[in-house]
Amino acid sequence: YDCGVRPVHNWTSTTTVYIDLILQSVLDVDGKTQSITTSIWYRQVWTDEFLVWDPEEFDGINEISLSSDAIWIPDVIVSEFVEEGKSPPIPYVYVNSSGSVKNYRPIQAVLACSLEMYAFPFDKQNCSLTFRSWLHSVKEINLALWRSAEAIANDKREFMNDGEWELLSIPSQYRQIRQDDTDYAHIQFNVLIRRRPLLYVVGLLIPSIFLMLVDVISFYLPLNSGTRIAFKISILLGYTVFRVNMMDELPVTAVRTPLIGVFFAVCMALLMLSLIKSILVVKLLHHSEKEVRQMSVSACLLDKYDYELENSPEDDLLSLNELQDAPSGLEWLLGELSSLRQALSQEDGECSAQAEWLALCSRLDCLLFRLYLLVLVVYAGTLLLLWTSWSFA
Repeated sequence: YDCGVRPVHNWTSTTTVYIDLILQSVLDVDGKTQSITTSIWYRQVWTDEFLVWDPEEFDGINEISLSSDAIWIPDVIVSEFVEEGKSPPIPYVYVNSSGSVKNYRPIQAVLACSLEMYAFPFDKQNCSLTFRSWLHSVKEINLALWRSAEAIANDKREFMNDGEWELLSIPSQYRQIRQDDTDYAHIQFNVLIRRRPLLYVVGLLIPSIFLMLVDVISFYLPLNSGTRIAFKISILLGYTVFRVNMMDELPVTAVRTPLIGVFFAVCMALLMLSLIKSILVVKLLHHSEKEVRQMSVSACLLDKYDYELENSPEDDLLSLNELQDAPSGLEWLLGELSSLRQALSQEDGECSAQAEWLALCSRLDCLLFRLYLLVLVVYAGTLLLLWTSWSFA
């Protein structure tokens, strides 16, 4: 027996290797390196024509275990293997009296997979395991399924279904690929898994929605209270701290930003837009009050200057000459009351002007708030429709 020779009596005979696969768990999905770590139970069965015996001649022994280094092993590999991981070594195989060799072993496989993280956390992944012979063509080694394709696709009894990922199915297909004028047999298993989004919805999306609702409610603070801008700055600061703390929970991709990253960026942009809008309205309101005050002070200074010009030395001489024609005390009191009434009327006019300006600024603030709310609702509805379509697709 030579373990380096394909175990057939006729070289034109084909050795058929039957393959079976059971997925046990999905250990890790890395979007940055585009790899997935899985734990699978892998089974190979083939016929070794040189390991056949009559059980009656050997005390009824029908099956024995042999070292895998002592017999011929087919060179069937997985094309997507990145590394074999921490797989336990199984150095033995089972051989029965008919020459059937069973090679059963658990494998922790790190596979290269084209991951689509755009719909995170409502994403689905399709990773393939392609089994093929590295050197032998289909005329020498052919591949086949040990069980039916339907049984393999719907086999979930060993899968750890309490983790982050849910196993949908494992469809398989057999095909032959021609390379260098030679046909090679391939069996491809597609592992279809779906992420459970509850953890990320509770930990990421709901707190963000709460902060956005608090920002919307902050528009009901009065414009002239002086607390709206400070309150919005506090919300923006809290959202920034929340983003920094949750960066480790987001998937990292080198090509495409996940939709949840876009969601957080747009939420922060909306908070900035809300803050800028409030700053502009409050600035407009206080800018008008300042102008009114400057105008009133200028008017008072001009009145005082005109009063000083009118009270020139010549007028003082004339007033001394007309001192005897001065009004009585009652007329002076009436003049003072008239001046006070005029001043109060002027102050009431300024107050009414400021009230009208405040009402105008409030209407502008209400209009901008409705536009902001419309943008927020449209954006939230679009994201909700996208995530819902991906979740139930």
